[in-house]
Amino acid sequence: MVKRALRIAAMADLHYGKHSRGMLHEAFAEISSNADILLLCGDLTDYGLPEEAEALVADIRASVKIPMLAVLGNHDFESGQAESVCKVLDDAGVNMLDGEAIDVAGVGFAGVPGFGGGFGRRMLNAWGEPLIKQFVQESIRHAVRLEQALAKLQTERRIVVLHYSPIRATLKGEDPEIFAFLGSSRLEEPINRFRVDAVFHGHAHNGILDGETSTGIPVYNVSAPALRKTGKPYRIVEL
Repeated sequence: MVKRALRIAAMADLHYGKHSRGMLHEAFAEISSNADILLLCGDLTDYGLPEEAEALVADIRASVKIPMLAVLGNHDFESGQAESVCKVLDDAGVNMLDGEAIDVAGVGFAGVPGFGGGFGRRMLNAWGEPLIKQFVQESIRHAVRLEQALAKLQTERRIVVLHYSPIRATLKGEDPEIFAFLGSSRLEEPINRFRVDAVFHGHAHNGILDGETSTGIPVYNVSAPALRKTGKPYRIVEL
C-alpha cells in the first residue's frame, strides 16, 4: 500500500504581542490551503502573556482549518504564566506537546520544548555549583520526556517537534558563544535511537534552515526570522 505524503507546515518564533492581531492572518490562510497539519515550534508569544496568546488565537481561529500541534519556547515562559498561555491555545484547538505523543493521519508526533546545554564534547556536565547541576538536570528532563513520548508511538512514521535545536548544524550563523543556550545534543540521542523521520525546531533566528543528525535524520529550523529569506514565515515539508 502506498503511503500518502503528509504536507507538514511548520513555523516558530512568531513573538505575538498584545497588538499583533492580523500579523500572520494571510500566512495562516495559505498554510490552511496548502498543508495537512501545522506545527508551531515555540516562542509563540513575546512575553508569555495570555493576552498575547489571545491575539495569536484570533488569527488562528480566523484562518486555520487543519490540525495544529505546538510546543512552548523560552519567551512563552517569561511571565510565569505558561499554563495560562497553554490553556488559551488548547481552547482554540492547538494540541500542546510537553512529553505527549499524538497520531495524526497515521503519522506520530512527539514534542517537548527542549532546553540548552551545548553539543558533543562541549556539552555542559552536572559538575560544580548547584545552579549548574539544575541547568543540566533540566536539559536531561526534556530529553527523557521526549524519549518517553517517542516510546508511546506505534506509528511507522515519527516526527519530533521542538523549540531548542538537537544539533549544532542548524545554528550556523548564530554567535558560537550562545550555542549552549540554543540547544543540546541530549535531545539528539532519542531522535536517533527511535529513527525519527524528521525534526522541526525554532529558536535559532540567525541559523540555517537545514541540517541532519549524526545518523542522517533531517532537521529543519523553522524560525520565522531565519525563514525571512524565503519570503514566507513558514515552511512546508512533504513526508
